Amino acid sequence: MTGYSKDFIQTKMEQNLFETCGSFENCTEANIQSFLSKCYEENLDPQYCFSWVSEHNAKIPAWNQVSKISQEWINRHTSTGSTFTSTNDLD
Repeated sequence: MTGYSKDFIQTKMEQNLFETCGSFENCTEANIQSFLSKCYEENLDPQYCFSWVSEHNAKIPAWNQVSKISQEWINRHTSTGSTFTSTNDLD
C-alpha cells in the first residue's frame, strides 16, 4: 500500500482513531471524517482505514450513518473510491 509494515499501519490507525474519535464508541459522523482525513494526510489508504474501522462496527453507536458518511468522504477524496496509491509506490 504505502511501503509501510502492517504493524506500522495498524499502530498509526489506532493512534489516529484515538486522536480524532477517542474510541470506537465515540465515533460520530463528524469525527470519522477527521480520522479519514488524518489517514489520508499520513499516506494511509482511507479506504483501508475505513475497512479496519468497519471491523469494529458493533462498537459504533450510529454505525449506519458513520458508514454512509465515510463512504461519501472516500468517494469525494479518492478517485471514485478506488484504492489509494501513495507516491512512494511509484518509486
